[in-house]
Amino acid sequence: MGEVALKPISVNPFKLSQPMGATLAFLGVKGCMPLMHGAQGCASFTKVFFTRHFNEPIAIQTTAVNDITAVFDGGEYGVGTAVDNITKKITPSLIGLYSTGLTEAKGDDLRGSASKIESPIVWVNTPDFEGGFESGWSLTVRAMIEQLVEEKSEIEPRKALIVPNVSMSALEVERLKEFLFDMGFLRVFALPDISTSLDGYLGEKQGQMSSGGIEMEHLVSLANCEVVITIGMSVTGCGEAMRAKNSLIKHLHFDSLGGLVNTDNFVEELLKMGYVPNERIKRWRARLQDAMLDTHFVIGKHSFLVAVEADNARSIADTLSEAGAKIVSIVLPQKVQNGLEAYKNVTTGDLEDVSKMLTNIDVIVTNEHGKSIAQSNHKSLLLRGFPIFEALGHSLKTDILYEGSLQLLFETANLIEEHHTKEGH
Repeated sequence: MGEVALKPISVNPFKLSQPMGATLAFLGVKGCMPLMHGAQGCASFTKVFFTRHFNEPIAIQTTAVNDITAVFDGGEYGVGTAVDNITKKITPSLIGLYSTGLTEAKGDDLRGSASKIESPIVWVNTPDFEGGFESGWSLTVRAMIEQLVEEKSEIEPRKALIVPNVSMSALEVERLKEFLFDMGFLRVFALPDISTSLDGYLGEKQGQMSSGGIEMEHLVSLANCEVVITIGMSVTGCGEAMRAKNSLIKHLHFDSLGGLVNTDNFVEELLKMGYVPNERIKRWRARLQDAMLDTHFVIGKHSFLVAVEADNARSIADTLSEAGAKIVSIVLPQKVQNGLEAYKNVTTGDLEDVSKMLTNIDVIVTNEHGKSIAQSNHKSLLLRGFPIFEALGHSLKTDILYEGSLQLLFETANLIEEHHTKEGH
């Protein structure tokens, strides 16, 4: 890991909080109601943020802690009242209870509060003052595994569980499920599964609860999977939690599924288990090889700065570097164990730091808040990460496996060519 920016204040940050990661994870369970234990403004900001990013109504409730209850209530009354208000109107399959910096600082006992709730509930501590978007997601997924998944002592052959990282889009989760079907698996689940809840599909009663995702009956019985596949350093512990439910489960971990080499490694591990890729997978691999050759003459001439979440940064950097891109700098929103040792200049910082690192950079890869930086410095901008408010369809983009890596390379090469045309090169 590289250096950490030594500044007394973060300027123009792209870091997101643990409660936001927890919210997104709970939205991957069908019929779940995320319940944020904190001030009303915390939940309102998160709801507006994700509503704008996904262009979908987002289901979220809050215990609405105020200056009075913050002092006199240990959390039990506020949580109980919020749950009562929710269950009077709807019947969620699961209530996801998670904390904020305010309620963690005052020492509220989430476990004790949850134990007095009759509805199905999962609790997780996600204070704002530590961790970030990735850890909020992974802590929540691990809590769902530890508190909901029933222990098993047998295995169902050809049943697989995917644990995606927080940066994987709805389409990426769906494509990975399809990939495993094409390899010969018969039942494939994802936890969380945003591929059917945040995929741009307008369903009935949208916004009251999460409209898609893994169903509770499938969630509780995941421990008989033949294999659990974790993608990204941030979710490694979730695979270990599944193994604790059934020691017969095989755990396959991959830091990234971006690019030819990483996808080949993924397929190789499945080949060892006796699964064989069909013709469609083979054809996409050949297409990616051709795309790498086609885009190399554009991408290989340019240098990149990547500023997104760590798991996403690894995936993007691996794919672009295979086509010859020079990854000059990677800026992460917080210091994490990131699997980016192959890249030299990895730092922790914000978008102000990014703006000071553009001397030898041609393309910036970051979220929409980097648009003004790219424009003022005459750099190409590849939009990735959170948030993306103005560009549409980002939940239906894929950067992983053979097909997604191909799409990323073509998008990047075309972006560079278009930018050069505009700039008059």
